[in-house]
Amino acid sequence: MKEYKLLIKGKWAESEDSREINSPFDQSPVARVHFAQTAQMEEAVTAAHEAFTETKRLSSHERSHALEKISSEIERRKEELARSITLSSGKTIKSSRIEVERAVNTFKIASEEAKRIGGEMIPLDLSAQTKERWGLVRRFPLGVIGAITPFNFPLNLVAHKVAPALASGNSVVLRPASQVSITSLLLGEIINETDYPAGGINVVPSGYEAAEILLDDERVKMVTFTGSPAIGWELKKKAHKKKVTLELGGNAAVVIEPDANLDFALPRTVLGAYSYSGQVCISIQRIFLHEKIYDSFRAEFIKATQNLKMGDPLDEETDVGPMINLAAAEQTEEWVAEAVENGARVIVGGKRDGAMFEPTILENVKPELRISWLEAFAPVVVIYRYKEFEEALKGVNYSIYGLQTGIFTRDLNKAFRAFEELDVGGVIINDIPTFRIDHMPYGGVKESGFGREGLKYAIEEMTELKLMALNLKT
Repeated sequence: MKEYKLLIKGKWAESEDSREINSPFDQSPVARVHFAQTAQMEEAVTAAHEAFTETKRLSSHERSHALEKISSEIERRKEELARSITLSSGKTIKSSRIEVERAVNTFKIASEEAKRIGGEMIPLDLSAQTKERWGLVRRFPLGVIGAITPFNFPLNLVAHKVAPALASGNSVVLRPASQVSITSLLLGEIINETDYPAGGINVVPSGYEAAEILLDDERVKMVTFTGSPAIGWELKKKAHKKKVTLELGGNAAVVIEPDANLDFALPRTVLGAYSYSGQVCISIQRIFLHEKIYDSFRAEFIKATQNLKMGDPLDEETDVGPMINLAAAEQTEEWVAEAVENGARVIVGGKRDGAMFEPTILENVKPELRISWLEAFAPVVVIYRYKEFEEALKGVNYSIYGLQTGIFTRDLNKAFRAFEELDVGGVIINDIPTFRIDHMPYGGVKESGFGREGLKYAIEEMTELKLMALNLKT
């Protein structure tokens, strides 16, 4: 069983607190990880603060070169990284490999964006008194970025915080989710072998008390957080004057019109509903089916769901593995039982075995029940019948979350109507809400948070504009 230490200022540090990480599938030991004490988190912030004096002066070429090297090394070590994801998170190995491939692309795009952080010249001679004056506007890095990442994408969601931070010349203190921290530490090892200054990246798994240093220390200029709404909004209160980006999850819906390509929509909807046991912020939780296709699509969706294979996530044939822990599976069981007690029907699944929860379809669910309007984060979908398109849009908006929605239709007017009326950060036409490519702006509204990820857009969040006004008259 490999031991993973803390990465602080380019060196591997031990802690008095080391913990065994166990597989969500069978509880077998995966690794032993050192967890930062408060003093070590402060040391990491100091290292990042000192490194910023170097990182902010790196040329575009130097930043781009480092990110290109990181991308290449992730590609070279992709099987090692994929196994680390599967062993610690329970994600199927085939899904873990896709995540690693995405991370390769995320760092590759970041290497390109590092060359495109430009500015503009603006005329300041808009009045008689300011004749022959010009403004030069540039983006400058903020400083130390505190990155707090979740369990469900141990590599690529980390990449979406680390890559734009490095591309824009910031330094980073990364606090990954405890259960999956070994993948972040492997990434830290890869970054540490580039020419990016020591202390430019620090990887420090920790408990909540030590993590609060990232909120309290004035040297941390921005906190970027992906995780639960309860923690995220409390984090924002404590972050005081820092910039904050929050990606807090969602309750994604898909609307399927009768004119859609149903042969394409069906497998995509199954994928969007049950990939990584539904533990994805944009996993499909609600399906709105037009009454003309309700019975036929429902029947095919049931059949496809029943054909999914559950089991060992390291098995190449497995489609659905365990949830992240027993508590998550028990909460799902509770919410499904609550729905049934209130008149819902379980069409498929609904049973739990330890941390394994069957792919589940519910019908006749009241919209106000938790399994419908809150975030289940589980392999459970609720299906609804609708008659008019506007009825479906209102149904989608009946949630406190607003991350992404999928609309299957060939009607361009309906596509634009959805774009205008849905309270979400992204409307995906003719695909599932789970669609994401890593350079697009990604984020939500309402309880789903604010700010945007996606390399170019994250760089904008992690930099500030500065103006130099030129008087050419003297």
